[in-house]
Amino acid sequence: MEIYSDYIKTIKSAIKTSDRLRKGSLGSIEAYSSLDNLENDFDFQNYLNESKKSELLPSLGSFAKKIGMKPDYEQSLGAHPDFTHLKISESIERHYIVSMFIDIKGSTNLFKRYSPETVFVISNTIQKAAIHTCLIFGGYIHRLQGDGLFVYFGGKNITEKSAVLNSLNAASIFSYFVKHDIRELFNQEGIENIYTRIGIDLGTDSDVVWALAGIGSISEITTCSLHTSLASKMQGSAESNGIVVGDNIKSHSEKTYYSSVSKRTGKESDRYIFRDSDKGFFYSQYDFNWPAYVESLDFIYADQYGKLSASQSMSIGKGSQDDTIRLQQLNRTANLINSEKAYTDRNGNVGESSNGVPNQPHKFHYGE
Repeated sequence: MEIYSDYIKTIKSAIKTSDRLRKGSLGSIEAYSSLDNLENDFDFQNYLNESKKSELLPSLGSFAKKIGMKPDYEQSLGAHPDFTHLKISESIERHYIVSMFIDIKGSTNLFKRYSPETVFVISNTIQKAAIHTCLIFGGYIHRLQGDGLFVYFGGKNITEKSAVLNSLNAASIFSYFVKHDIRELFNQEGIENIYTRIGIDLGTDSDVVWALAGIGSISEITTCSLHTSLASKMQGSAESNGIVVGDNIKSHSEKTYYSSVSKRTGKESDRYIFRDSDKGFFYSQYDFNWPAYVESLDFIYADQYGKLSASQSMSIGKGSQDDTIRLQQLNRTANLINSEKAYTDRNGNVGESSNGVPNQPHKFHYGE
């Protein structure tokens, strides 16, 4: 089953009804913006009732089950469960976190063609798909921002490396949904395309302060960190359906999938997302090649039409995160060797560093 088929089905149904209203087949032109008439075909009230539920739609739920992931439906906005005690402790805490900003662009143009109710269904369903995808991979939805969202990955019972992997998995698979599934649907309907821009960065224990922000009930447990702020700036540096990450993300994952933003833009000034000349600190930003990354994932399969589904041979459920990372690293090492750009160091590690010796076919030893 295609991962997002039920989300696409919902959007299709709303569009179909709105198009008939717009053409007058269900009433006069005035009926175009009528909620009552919208319900003649698309059950808007049922949609709102279903939206109160946290569960994944069946197609994505089946995917999560196959790969062994169980979303946490009990979380609340602005309340990462590992830091909720700060709500009453009046203290601060330092702890790493991966921050992700997902910006969904282009929905404003939908108002040129559809009623507010239909635009709501389209944009809310896409946002719901983003939320559900992040939940599958252990994300904590911190805040909804218009059509987009701000998500944390990581906590006190997960390593930085696993949190980085989870964030990349979620961002890549959701980006695939928007770039391929949504685009295909919108092209069929003659609608201007919706696209995403995503920024991700990691702040280490020494970089991130957790504390209560706001006053009284108008408050949330949040982070104060350069890298939280930079994640937001990075999504602004991304191209349409692009993902931009910071150097800390790159250092915790396979470097094959990254290239400097400046290489894409042709502007050397885009190499760094943050500069502190006085301290000699220059922080780089990178385009993440998520299409290639998705193709490398063992737990997911893309058919000849580009539709994603769960692989029958791989699970990434709790307890197998380290195995997943190891298998992905082995796969990428094999790809690096095949590229004839691999070097083997004194300890037998294969990588891109020219400090070793050029890797030779069937020779996995260090030569003096």
